[in-house]
Amino acid sequence: MRRTVEVMLVGAIVLDVAYWSIWFTDRDVLASEHRAAYYEFENAFPLADLWLGVVCVLALVALRSERPSAPFWLVAAGSAGMYLFGMDLLYDLEHGIFAAGGGGAVEAVIVAVTLVFSVTVLRFAWGLLDYGGRPAGP
Repeated sequence: MRRTVEVMLVGAIVLDVAYWSIWFTDRDVLASEHRAAYYEFENAFPLADLWLGVVCVLALVALRSERPSAPFWLVAAGSAGMYLFGMDLLYDLEHGIFAAGGGGAVEAVIVAVTLVFSVTVLRFAWGLLDYGGRPAGP
């Protein structure tokens, strides 16, 4: 499971950088719709996604080096992912994004991957803690 989480952390970092690189160079490739409100909504996410990327890097480094801070950074990464999942899911449901053809399907995959990533990382972090709340070691 540890190796899976490490791969997921790397994947999250890569996808985060790739998504925003594409969004700021050719957003039509990623945009599920083309209304000003949608662009405003998406433009509110870079800082939150930057935080997700930073805590994923810190979680990966701590996990790979078996630091006691690994569970903390894993919980931070999983929690950031759950928050982003909730924001995306609610917006997409309220605005019919999932029914918007190919862009909606891509958005559905992004939302699902974010949920799976977050739950997996949080579950793994929980397993690293003993019942006293102290790191049990990776």
